[in-house]
Amino acid sequence: MMSQAMEGLSLLDVLRINTVLEDSLDQLSILGYIMPVSYQDRLDASNVVGCEINKILKNQKQLESKFEKLMSSRAEIRSSVPVDSEKLTELEQQLHETSGDLRRANYLFSKTAKQSPLTSDNLKKVQADRQFVTEVIAETVQDLKTSGTFQSLLKAVEGEKEQRENVHATIAREEEGRKQIKFLQKQLQDVKREKEVEIQHRNELIAHLKDQLQEMKAKTSMEGKYTKTDMDLQVYQTQKKCNYAESELEQNILRLKLKMDEEVRVHMEIENFLRRQQRELEEKLEHWMEKYDKDTEAKQQELNDLKSAQFSDQQRLQGLAKQYRDYERAVIQDRIQKQEEKQRRRQDKLELKSVVKIQAWWKGTMVRKELGSFKLPKKGKITPQKGKKAAGKKKK
Repeated sequence: MMSQAMEGLSLLDVLRINTVLEDSLDQLSILGYIMPVSYQDRLDASNVVGCEINKILKNQKQLESKFEKLMSSRAEIRSSVPVDSEKLTELEQQLHETSGDLRRANYLFSKTAKQSPLTSDNLKKVQADRQFVTEVIAETVQDLKTSGTFQSLLKAVEGEKEQRENVHATIAREEEGRKQIKFLQKQLQDVKREKEVEIQHRNELIAHLKDQLQEMKAKTSMEGKYTKTDMDLQVYQTQKKCNYAESELEQNILRLKLKMDEEVRVHMEIENFLRRQQRELEEKLEHWMEKYDKDTEAKQQELNDLKSAQFSDQQRLQGLAKQYRDYERAVIQDRIQKQEEKQRRRQDKLELKSVVKIQAWWKGTMVRKELGSFKLPKKGKITPQKGKKAAGKKKK
């Protein structure tokens, strides 16, 4: 439709639409002349409203019956084995449209039940809507006559849609604001209750603190009196202590003066004594210095004599050490020779013992195995002489 409006209509369509719109303008103007300002104070106003409500109820009942029929048809189609998807889709679309019509009918019924449509405000709104429709149709007729399009009608529809959307948005914001106001009012009531409870607790606390304040005042006055009495006693005791300490200090000063005089006298005597001792020590120091020089010379001479004696003793000691080393070397060689001789004798003794054992073992082996001269003669051929020789050998 938008493309047709942009491209322009044919002359025949323009004439038809123009005729219909002009007829609508005439009807709207006649309706404006015959329509009263308000039916609110008329006797037949309730009949008019009742007829309107009956129409709405009748329409709503028709929609409900249609909705029930569509629901039963959809259930039958779903229960059938070969499900007709196209018919089911069509029924779903019809159900959606019918449910929308039902919602609109319920809205109209609730609106009509809440407010009478014959009040002056509603009739003024109807007059304003009639005037708006008249102006839109007049502009559309003018567009059709001039350019063969109906752009003004489309603009009016778009403007009305935007206005309606704005109204709906305003209503939604108002509803949200009402909910927020209710929520805030509830919070305010809760806060008021909490504050009242808190104020009550604080009043109780204030009363309790006032009682404590009175108690503290009485206690403070008593403590002040006690403290004043105690401080007076402490001041009196301190004064007595100070007087006693002052008298003791005066006595100490006198004792210290006497002691100081005595110390000065003792100091003078000690100083004189120390000076005498110093003179005596200086004389002794000179005597001991002279003696030190003499003793040092004598000891130096003795040291020189001892050094010369030490040198001669060292030479003698070196000779003795050399002689000792020679003797020690001779003793070690003698010990080594004796040890070697002892080892050789032990070795000879062991070799002799081993040789004897080997000979005994060899003789025993020859006897057991009848080797050499120890071979026995055969039976029956032994002569008496040989037997005697053998017996003689055995005796040996």
